[in-house]
Amino acid sequence: MSWDFNLPVSVDDLVKAGGVGQYVVQDVLTPKELPSHLNRFKLALRNQGPLSILEHFDTTYSVLQHWRNLDVAMKEETLELLIQVVRGLSLSLPSMLDSGALSSDDRKLQLNAVKMGVFLLCKFTETLEMDSYRQSIVTAPVKGGKKNKGGEGLMQWESEREVVLQCLSQLLQLDIRSLWSLSLVEEEFVSCVTCCCYKLLENPTISHVKSKPTRDLIIHIIGVMIKKYNHMLGARVKVIQLLQHFEQLAGVCAQAVATWSTEFGVKAIAGEIMREIGQKSSEELSREGSGVKAFSSFLSELSTLVPELMIPNISVILTHLEKESASMRVAVCEILGEVLVRILTGDRLEDSARADRDRFLDTLQEHMHDAHSNVRTHVLHVYARIVNSKALPLCRYTEVMELAVGRLGDKSVNVCKSAIQLLAAFIAHNPYSGKLSSADLKKPLEKETAKLKEMKDKMAEKSPVAVISAAELWSAMEPELLQTARAHLEPDSEEEEEWDEGEQEVTGEDEGSDRDTAIQIAQLLRDNKYRQAVRACIQAHGRFPESKFFSGLSNLNTQAVMDALGHLFKGSEDEDEHEQPQDVAQLPPPPSSSEESQAEGAAGAKEGVDEGELKKQEMLVQYLRDTEGFALQVERAIAIINNMLYWKTTTVVQEAMQFCVTAYEFSVANSLSGVRKMLPLVWSTDASVKEAVVQAYRRLYLNPQGDNTRAKAQTLVDSLSELMVDASLGTIQCLEEIVQEFFGSETALQVSVVQALWERFSGKRETTALHRRAAVLLLGMAARAEREVVLSNLDTLCSVALGESVTEDYLLARDTVITICNITDQIRLSKGAPFRLPQDHQLFSCLTQAIADGVVQSDPYWQTFMEQAVRLIYFLAESPDQLCGHLLQRCARLLLEQATEAGPMSQSDDTVVAQSQMEETLQSQGSSQDLKEPGEQVSCVSLAQLLALCGSVTFWQVSHLERSVSAELRRRRGEREEKEEKGPSSKSKQDANDSVEEELGLVGASAEDTEAELIRKICESELLAEENLLCVFVPLLVRVCSSPGRYSHPQLTAAACLALSQYMMISPAACKEHIRLLFTILEKSPLPIIRSNTIVALGDLTVRFPNILEPWTPNLYARLSDENASVRLTAITVLTQLVLKDVMKVKGQVSEVAVLLLDPEPHIASLAINFFNELSNKDNAIYNLLPDIISRLSDPERAMKEEDFNTIMKQLFSYITKEKQTESLVEKLCQRFRTAKTERQWADLAVSLSLLSMCERGFKRLQECWECYSDKLTEAGVYQPLLSITAKLRRGAKPLFKAQVEEFEKKLTAVHTKGLENVENEELEAQSEEQSQTQLAKTPAPPRSTRKTRGRVKSTIPEESDLVTPKQKTGRRPRKVIVFSSDEEEEDAVMEESETPKVTTPIARSSRRTRLRH
Repeated sequence: MSWDFNLPVSVDDLVKAGGVGQYVVQDVLTPKELPSHLNRFKLALRNQGPLSILEHFDTTYSVLQHWRNLDVAMKEETLELLIQVVRGLSLSLPSMLDSGALSSDDRKLQLNAVKMGVFLLCKFTETLEMDSYRQSIVTAPVKGGKKNKGGEGLMQWESEREVVLQCLSQLLQLDIRSLWSLSLVEEEFVSCVTCCCYKLLENPTISHVKSKPTRDLIIHIIGVMIKKYNHMLGARVKVIQLLQHFEQLAGVCAQAVATWSTEFGVKAIAGEIMREIGQKSSEELSREGSGVKAFSSFLSELSTLVPELMIPNISVILTHLEKESASMRVAVCEILGEVLVRILTGDRLEDSARADRDRFLDTLQEHMHDAHSNVRTHVLHVYARIVNSKALPLCRYTEVMELAVGRLGDKSVNVCKSAIQLLAAFIAHNPYSGKLSSADLKKPLEKETAKLKEMKDKMAEKSPVAVISAAELWSAMEPELLQTARAHLEPDSEEEEEWDEGEQEVTGEDEGSDRDTAIQIAQLLRDNKYRQAVRACIQAHGRFPESKFFSGLSNLNTQAVMDALGHLFKGSEDEDEHEQPQDVAQLPPPPSSSEESQAEGAAGAKEGVDEGELKKQEMLVQYLRDTEGFALQVERAIAIINNMLYWKTTTVVQEAMQFCVTAYEFSVANSLSGVRKMLPLVWSTDASVKEAVVQAYRRLYLNPQGDNTRAKAQTLVDSLSELMVDASLGTIQCLEEIVQEFFGSETALQVSVVQALWERFSGKRETTALHRRAAVLLLGMAARAEREVVLSNLDTLCSVALGESVTEDYLLARDTVITICNITDQIRLSKGAPFRLPQDHQLFSCLTQAIADGVVQSDPYWQTFMEQAVRLIYFLAESPDQLCGHLLQRCARLLLEQATEAGPMSQSDDTVVAQSQMEETLQSQGSSQDLKEPGEQVSCVSLAQLLALCGSVTFWQVSHLERSVSAELRRRRGEREEKEEKGPSSKSKQDANDSVEEELGLVGASAEDTEAELIRKICESELLAEENLLCVFVPLLVRVCSSPGRYSHPQLTAAACLALSQYMMISPAACKEHIRLLFTILEKSPLPIIRSNTIVALGDLTVRFPNILEPWTPNLYARLSDENASVRLTAITVLTQLVLKDVMKVKGQVSEVAVLLLDPEPHIASLAINFFNELSNKDNAIYNLLPDIISRLSDPERAMKEEDFNTIMKQLFSYITKEKQTESLVEKLCQRFRTAKTERQWADLAVSLSLLSMCERGFKRLQECWECYSDKLTEAGVYQPLLSITAKLRRGAKPLFKAQVEEFEKKLTAVHTKGLENVENEELEAQSEEQSQTQLAKTPAPPRSTRKTRGRVKSTIPEESDLVTPKQKTGRRPRKVIVFSSDEEEEDAVMEESETPKVTTPIARSSRRTRLRH
C-alpha cells in the first residue's frame, strides 16, 4: 500500500489534494449510485472482512456528503456496516498484535483500516446525534399536548448509540498503539474519538437515569484515551469548557473525573482541574454566569465521590473563600464538610491530620457569619451533617452550639431553618448526660469543683524538697570560679605557695583514667574547692591531651578552662537530654545516700498517685462544665425556638415543631414547654401547620410503644396525663381537637385507654390527685366523640368526685363537671330534641349540695367549681331556673345561720353587717324562718361567695333564655311548620301567601322577630321584677360597690363588682342605671384585680350594648396608662379584641396603645405590636389614624421624650407602604406645621416626614408645601430630618431627579443658615436684576398707550411691605376651600374637620425673631 490515511480536520478536506502518499477521496457518488455501491461494500465486507473499508471508503464518505438527501433506511444500513467494520477490527487485531510478526505493509494496512473505520463511525455518530437533538426540539411537547414518539430521524438511535460506543470501547481497549511508528498515536486520532464523546455529553438528557449506560461508556472511552493515548491535558481543558457552557453536566463531569482517578489511576487530573478552577479570578467568575454554579456543583459532587483526592489539592480552591462568588464559597465549605466527615474523623488521627481538621473547622465557623445568606445556610447544613456523623470533636460542641443559637436571629428564613436543624442534630447526638438540665448540673459541678480545690490545696501543703539543678549551681559559682581561674593563669609569688600545697594534695591522687580524673574534678567543684579543681584540670590536660574531657584546653586561656570545668560539672545532670554527648552521659550523677534516694523515690511515687487523681478530678470538672454550658445553650435555644412557633413563615414553624418534638423525645429539660406552646396552632388557618401539629402529637402521644395493648394503653395514658398536668384551659381545649380524633375510632387500644382512665379516676390504681384530674378531663374529651363513655358512668362520677368528699377536692369536682358538660347539646352542637335530665337526678342533688356546703366555707377553689356547676345545671337540667332559685335561697339561709351561730361580735375586716338586707331577701321570697335580732354579722368571704353565685346564676339565666329557650322555640316552630305543610290546606292560598312574603322578604323573619322580642321582654321586665329572686340582691350589690370604705374586703368587693356587671347584662335599662358606678370603680378602685375585672366586664358590656358604652370609650382607653402592669395588660387585650372585631370604632385614642409600644413589660409591648400588625390588615386604618396620633403624642402637655416619639413613629410608619398614602401623608403633615405652636411639635412633624419611604411623587408634594414649613427651617430639629430625606432620595436616583433633590437641598441649607427673609430678598433682587438686563438688551418699542401695565414692578428693590400678601376684601370674592389632590385620589384620605388647619399662614412670613419680639 503506497498511501497513508491522515485524519482530516474537516470532512471536506478528504476531497482536496493532499501531500505525497496521502489518501484522497477519488469519487463522491451521487445518491442514485449509493444503493448499488453499498451492496458491493456489504458483499466485500462479508468476503474480505473489515479491511474492505480500504476499498469502499468513498462509498461511506458519499453517504456523509449527501446525508440530508438520503432516507433513514440507507443511513441505518451504512451505520450497521461501519459497526461491523470496527467490531471486526477489534476481533482480528488481538491475535496480530500478540504475535508481534506484523510486517510494515500489514501494519500500515491495519492502521489505515483502523483510522478509516474509527473516523467514519465517529462522524456518523456526531451527525446522527445532531439530527436526534434537532428532532427532539421539533417534536417537543406543546403545553397541554404530548410529545411525538415518531420523527424523520434515525429510529432507535438511543439504543444504537450504545452499540456504537461499545464497539469503540472494545477497539480502543486493545493496545493498538503499536500500529503507529514508535507507538506515537497522532493527535488527530485522539481528537476524533474524544470530540465524538464530548459531543454526546452535550446531549441535555445525558444526565438522566435512563442514559446511565451511555454515560458510563463515554466516561470509560475518555478514560482509556487519557491513560493510553496521553489525553489528560485535553480532557482537563474540555471538562472546564463543558462546565462553562453546560450547567447540567456538573454531576456528569464529577462522575467522570472520579472514575478516571479511581478506576484508571489518573489521580493527577482531579488536581489539575481543581487548580484550573482555583486560579480563576473574581472577574472571570463574574463573567461566567451559569458556569460558576456548574463549577461549585462540580466541586461539591466530586468531594462526595472522591473526598480523599480533595485534601492534597484543597489549598488551591481555599482562595475562593476570600472572593466574591457566593456559589464558590458554598462549594468550598461543602468540600470541607465532606473531608471532615469521611477522612478527618476519629480519635486516631496523626498530628498533621488533626491540625488540618482544626483548621477546616475554624474556617467553617468563620463562614457561619458570611455576608451571603446562602453561604450561612450551607455552612449550617455542613455542620448538621458533621454532627450527625459524630465527626465534631467534643471540645467544639459548646462553641458551635452557641454560634448556631446566634443564627436563630438571622434575617434570612433559610438560615433560621438550617440553624434549627443543626440544633436538633446536636440534641439527637448529645454526647453528654441524658437529661440536659442546667439546674440539675449546678450542684454536682459545685461539689466536684470544691473537691478539686481541696485536692489542689493539699498538694500545695506538701512542700516538696527543693531540687537545685546543676545549671543553677554553676551559675551561682561561675563568678567566683572565673576569678580563681584568672588568678591561676596569672599567679603572683604569694599565691604560688598556696598553689604548690594544693598541687601536692591533688597529685597524691593522680592515678587513674581520664574519666576518674573528670569525676574527681567535678567533686572538687561540688565541695567548693575551686583552686584545686582549676589546677587539676590544667594538669589533666597535660596527662590526657587526647581525652574528650580535656581536649578543649589545647589553647590555654581563661575561657577554655571555664568551658572545660562547666562541661564536667553540668554534664552529670544532663542525662535526660537527647543532645547530650555520650561521654558526658557517662559521668556519674551527684552523690547521695541510699536512704535519701529511697525516701525521695517513695515520695515521688506517692506524688505520682496524687497527680493522677488530680488529673482525673480536673477532667471530671471540665466534663461537668462542658455539660452545663451545653445545657445552657440548649435551654436558650428552646426559649428562642418556642417563640418562632408563631412566625408567619410556614416552613420555619414546621422546623420549630420538629425541633420541639426531637427535644421532647430525647427528654431535654423544658422541652415540654415547646410541645405545649405548639398546641394552639391546631387552630391555624394554614392547613400544613395544622397537619404538622396533629402529626407531632400523634407521634409523641398517640403511637405508644408496648408489648401488648394493655401496656400501650398505660403508656398513652401516662404521656397524656403528663401533658394535662398544670395545663391551662386553652391548652386543654386545643388538645381536645387532637385527642378527639383518637377516641372517635373503635379500636382495641381506644377501649383499653378508656378503661385505664376510669381505673385511674376511680382510685383502683394508685395515682396522684393531679393525674386523677387529668384522667377525668381525658374522659371528657372521649365523651365528645362518644357520649356513652360518660353518660353510662354518671353514677361513678357523682360518687367519686361529687359525693360526701367533694369539699376535700373542689378542683377534682370542677374538672368532673367540665367532663359531664361535654355530653350536653351546647357542647356537642346537637340539632335534635334537647337532651336534658330531670331535676331530681342524683347529679343535680350532688351539685346543689356541694355548692351549698361550700358557700359558708373558705375554700379558694369553690368559686371555680361553682361557676362550672351552675353552667352544667343550665346546660343539662330541666327547668334550671327553679333549681338555681332554690339553691340561692338555701345558700342565703345557710349564711344567716352561720351568722346566728357566731353571735354578736365586733366588726372587723373579715365580717360585715349585712344581715338586715339578707333578711329582706328571704322575706321577699316568703321565707318563714325565725330571724334573730339584727346587728349580727356575716363573714365577708361567705358573702362574697354568695354574691358570686348570684352573678353566675344571672349570667347563665340570660344565656339560657337567649340560647337554649330561643333554640327550642325555633325547633318547635320548625316542627309545627313541617306538620302544617303535610296537613290539608288550600294550595293556592298557601302559594299566594308565600309569594307575598317572598316579595317582602319576610319568610320566617316575622316569627324569629317575635321570638327575639319575647326573650328581650322577659329580660327587661321579668328577670329584675320585684317578685323575682334576682331582683332582691341588686340593692346589696349596689351598696357593697358604692361603699368601698365600709366594704373594704378585696374578695367581697371583687365579687360584688363582677356580679353587678353580670346583672347589667340583663337589659339596657340595667346597664344604663349602673354604668356610671362601674366606671367610677374602674377609675378609683385601689385594687388592681378589681380594675382588671372591671375592664373585662366592660368589654363584654360593650359587645352587648355598644351604643350605651360608646360615650365611655375614652375612660376605657385611659386604663392603658394605668400604673399597674396587670391592668395595662388586661386593657390592651380587651381593647384589641373590641377594635379588631369592629365592636369599637378606632379613634384618636389609639395613641394610648401606641405609647404601650415602649412599655417596660415585654409582653405588653408585644401585644401592642400585635395590635398594630392586625390593624394594618384593615384597609387604610393606620393611615387614617396617623395624623391624630402624631398630634396627640407631640402635645406639649404629654411631654413625651423625643427618643420615645421617634421609636413609636418608626413602628407606625413601617405600615405605610402605598405610594398614594405616602403622598397624602406628606401633604397632611406639612399642613400641620401651620397649626403647630412649639419648636418640639415642629421637630416631631419633621421627624415623621423623614420616616416616610418617600418617592418622586411624595418629594414633589413636599416641594409644593414649601410655604408650610420654610419659616421653621432655622430650627435644627426641623432642618436635619428634612435634610435626611434628601440624602435618602439621592441614593439610586436618576440624574434629572437627583438634580432636583440637590437643588432642594441647597435651598434648605440656605434658608437654615441665612433665614427665610434674606433668601427671599436675594431671590427677588436676582429676578429684578435679570429683568432689567433683559429689558436693556431688547430694542425699545414705541409706547402703545399711556395706561400703566397691570402688575408691573415699580422698583428694582422691593420694600418689606411689598412682600406681604394684601388682605382680601370681604364681600367681593368668596374664600376658596383648599382641596388637595390626594383627597380626590383616595376616599380615605379626605381631611376631617378636626384635621383642617384653623389658622391660615400668609405666604410671605415675618422672621422668627420678629415673631418672638411681638
